[in-house]
Formats: sequence, C-alpha cells, structure tokens
Amino acid sequence: MGWEKAVPHQSNRVLVINPGSTSTKFGVFTKDGPEWVTTIHHGDEEIEQFRGRSMLARTGYRAGVIEKALSAAGYEPKQFAAVGGRGGLLPPMACGTYLVDDAILEELREARRGEHASNLGAVLALRFAEAAGVNAYIVDPVTVDEWQDCARLSGSPLIVRGCVGHALNIKAVARRFARNSGRPYAELRLIIVHLGSGITVSAHRGGRMIDSNTPEEGPFGPDRTGSLPVRELIKVCMTGEHSERQLDRMVFGEGGLFAYLGTRDLQEIERRVDAGDSKAAAVYEAMIYQVAKETGAMAAVLEGRIDALLLTGGMAHSERLIGKFRKYIEWIAPVTVYPGEDELQSIAEGVFRVLLCEEQAKRLDAHLVGEERRKALVIGLE
Repeated sequence: MGWEKAVPHQSNRVLVINPGSTSTKFGVFTKDGPEWVTTIHHGDEEIEQFRGRSMLARTGYRAGVIEKALSAAGYEPKQFAAVGGRGGLLPPMACGTYLVDDAILEELREARRGEHASNLGAVLALRFAEAAGVNAYIVDPVTVDEWQDCARLSGSPLIVRGCVGHALNIKAVARRFARNSGRPYAELRLIIVHLGSGITVSAHRGGRMIDSNTPEEGPFGPDRTGSLPVRELIKVCMTGEHSERQLDRMVFGEGGLFAYLGTRDLQEIERRVDAGDSKAAAVYEAMIYQVAKETGAMAAVLEGRIDALLLTGGMAHSERLIGKFRKYIEWIAPVTVYPGEDELQSIAEGVFRVLLCEEQAKRLDAHLVGEERRKALVIGLE
C-alpha cells in the first residue's frame, strides 16, 4: 500500500480530504497555500441510506462526490504529487505525518476505537492516491499522544487517562507561532487552547504536548459536559432511566451549552445575552470560567514558566468571548489569537513537510507509543 519514502513527482499539487459527519471538505494545495477548495454538504436522505452500516460503507459514495467535483474543476488524479486525509480514531501514536498503509487501514476497518466520519479520511486519500500512483498520508490525528507519564494516572487503577484532542489544529498553531517568533517549537513553553465544538487546553514543552484535558474532562463546551461530579453521575447512571447510548450522548453531543440552552450556536447565545437573557449570560460566563480554570491548571503543569498562551478554534472568532477570557488568563503569559481551525491547510502542510524532505513519514506500527506507555504504567503499579 504505497512506499515508505516520498516519491518525486513533477506536480507541486496535493489533494487534501477532510470528511465530516454531514459534509466533505476537500481542496487542492500547493506549498504556498490553497489553489482550490470546496465543501459538499450531505443531506438527511443521503446520510439515512447508510444508517446502521459502518462508516467505511460510505467510501464509494464520498469518493464519487469528490471525483465529480474535481473533474468539474478541471483536475485529474495524475496532477497530484500526494494525497492527504484527516486521521481517524487510531491507536495512541506519536505526532507527525503518517504513510497510509495496511496497519492504518486495518485499524480503521475494525473501528476498534469507534466509528467516526474522520475514519474515512485515510481510506479516501488512499483511493485517490492509488489512482494517481502516489502516496497517501494522514497528519496529527486526534489520538496523538505525547503525554508525560504522570498525566496518565486517573486516581483509579481501573481507569487510565488517554490522550484524545484537537492535535491537528493545536500542533499547526504551535508550529505557526514558532515560525512567527523565530524560535524552534522545541524551545518554547506554551499553553494552547482550542475553542471549538470541543475544547482542548494543552501544555507544551520540548516540542511535545505533555498534558491536556480529554473530551470527557475539563471545561464544558458547546455540546460536551466536560468533567462532572463523579458520585452524582453514578447516581444518574444507577437510576436505570437512561440507556448507555443516551448517557453517552448526554455527556458527548448533548451536554454543555446545548443542554442548558438548547443550542450549540455561540452567536445565537451572544444574541440572547444582548437581549437580556440572564440564563444565557450565566451559562456563557460559566463556560469561559471553566476554560480559564483549566488554563490555570496547565500553567501549573509548566511550573509557571510560559512563553506564550495561544487561543485558536472557531469560538476564538468571538471578540466578546476572547475579551472576557483574557481577563482571567493574561497574567499567565502574552496572549496570541489564531481564530478558526484550517484543517485542510494543516494537513497539506504536513504532507509538504514530507514531500520537501523536511520530515520523514512515519509508520503506525513503529510509533504506537501511547498504548505501550499506558500498559507499562498499569503493570508497574500492580
């Protein structure tokens, strides 16, 4: 399934694919940036035809949509030097750009870590790469794990903390700040806060993300509860009034702002605040407060020595939110804001780092560091 080394190619274009649950974003990039980008939205009828089937059952349909759009835009497979895809729910792995090979495909087919639209990224990338006779890659998937060992202990030997977060955007922002500041990422001590549909607050030292909250922990966000009082949660689980699936949706997908206010839309909530809705104002303030608390925790992880605090993600577009957040955290370090999350660009940059020989492509089997560290910790503590 491809070659280990980057293959020289006369084209300087890379196709990048980012599949979501209700849309597929893709585009053609050069090393200087996007040349052509589009988003195809998938309606309810299109999604319904695959209900109950594995995520990879959508591969042929999504590939057809992409192929049609590329053809209409005047692109052919032979024009691409490589293809990049969004990394899915893979095992814990080191940061970097990975060659899509049999090990990655097997993990995604088995869906051992769960079903998610991002699982389609590598499979679609390989499909178009094979048509072009080039390599397919994924970059910094959500399971990138660079935690220090002490971050893995949960407080119970029955549960080991696992690193899952917005590594793609967070790592891209870290590299961008390093370039702009003229200092190597490995020499910087950073706190990076991703404010999106999920919120990830992370501490960086030595070019590694040494700790962060997970989707089940930390502040609540647009539709996730974050950390909950554990004994109260046990009581809710033991009532028998909710199925496991309902409970999972309660904490991941229907929690946070949505649970309190019935919407995930930050702009709508800010309109309600402006209209005098006291409940909306209280929930809005509480979310910012919780993100600030988690940011303070990461300042402790870095022993109070932080070069910069970087804010990114979709909610970072809100001047109101950022202004309120600054009041809590400006004492920690100078703040730089990178609003939005350009995942297609971040994937393209990772692919070009390999094509330009700035980075060597990794293999999944050789970089499963997180799983091994967790097993070693549990064994060592028995």
